[in-house]
Amino acid sequence: MDTAHLIILGTLLGCMAAMIPVGICLFFTAVVGFLMFTDLPLLMLAGTIFRSMDNFALVVVLYFILCGNIMTAGSIVDKLIKFAHALVSWLPGGLAMAGCLACGMFGAISGSTVATMVALGGFMIPALVKNKYPEGFAIGVMTASPNLGIIIPPSISMILYCMISNVSVEGIFLTGYLPGVGIMLGQCIYIYFVLRNNKDIQRDPFPTLKGLWATFKECFWALMLPVVIFAGIYSGAFTANEAAVVASVYAFFVELFIHKTMGWKQVVGVTVNSAMTSGSLLFIVAGATCFGRYLTVDAIPAQVTEWVLTYIKSPYMFLLASQVLLLIVGMLMDVISATLILGPVFLPLLNAYGIDVMHFGMLFTVNLAIGYTTPPVGVSLYIACAMTKKDLLYVSKATLPFVIIQIIVLFIFTYWESGSLWLPRLFGYATSP
Repeated sequence: MDTAHLIILGTLLGCMAAMIPVGICLFFTAVVGFLMFTDLPLLMLAGTIFRSMDNFALVVVLYFILCGNIMTAGSIVDKLIKFAHALVSWLPGGLAMAGCLACGMFGAISGSTVATMVALGGFMIPALVKNKYPEGFAIGVMTASPNLGIIIPPSISMILYCMISNVSVEGIFLTGYLPGVGIMLGQCIYIYFVLRNNKDIQRDPFPTLKGLWATFKECFWALMLPVVIFAGIYSGAFTANEAAVVASVYAFFVELFIHKTMGWKQVVGVTVNSAMTSGSLLFIVAGATCFGRYLTVDAIPAQVTEWVLTYIKSPYMFLLASQVLLLIVGMLMDVISATLILGPVFLPLLNAYGIDVMHFGMLFTVNLAIGYTTPPVGVSLYIACAMTKKDLLYVSKATLPFVIIQIIVLFIFTYWESGSLWLPRLFGYATSP
């Protein structure tokens, strides 16, 4: 690593250590790089910012943020939890399992881990503690499970990966289902074995078909939202980009006219809050794109490619090294920045090792999703700390068993390419036979 690279790395880490917002850190570091180590005009960064914003895929992200906020403000979240609870409440740890399943269902609509954490964590953690679940266990399961928000499609991270890799959005969405189900299954099995002998936690009787049917009818409109999204996409009724708009309109309609839990004044508030969240996200996208532009100008991706190919010969070792690196990156950087900066660095290496771009995109997403629950930058950890008034160390320890389960699932699918690409191949989207 030469002096220029050390200065750039030091500038970026220094800005982050000073608690400067990530978007500004990345933009400022790009400016320093352009001024000190290139002869190119800074005006190029202005053009880079404009092009990064002039991308139709970002519209999808903004509307999925809106859809998640609508569900949080209305009663769709409550309906999802109620239906999940009806399915598993008779099992040991049934309420904790319901929280895990509800995170998966919410993620199948919102595409965001933070939205899932805010919507479900604040409700489920007190409910679990009230029902005599160990407090640490309740915090752990409801801090880790929201990672399903960007693993189970639609996923904001997957959409951004598609922006830089040009793979099919519809295809990469399909890669997230099996890992998501694997994580839910693994966590539910762990919950079962930990709580199976706990006599303090009451279990509901085995549900009757009549009771399940009554719950299904009550929750029907909420449950149909993910069905509308994916049936529409894969039937060809609308594209993945249009699905975000359809989901938002559907959610507004259900909350205003069917559930009637939202008024027109709340519509304005939800829309404004979504616009503010989207603005902060776009700011990070702009900063990350500028920093990525500097890396490209300085030929850093090419240098990394040359170095990796020199020292790593096996695709299996490359997958291992890349997943370990991404786990470390997830501890230090948010998903959006990591995707936009590291994606272009990894993509040239995939062809050299014969790794499917779509498969790697799924690994990229799952890996960085785990970063939401790993210190020191894990966003979900800080949200849980604020909700429960616990310190970071306590929440991190409580979350650790569930993070380990997610890492195990990640490495299973790292070396099981046919499993991750089974659904895309079935629907004709996979990029390799």
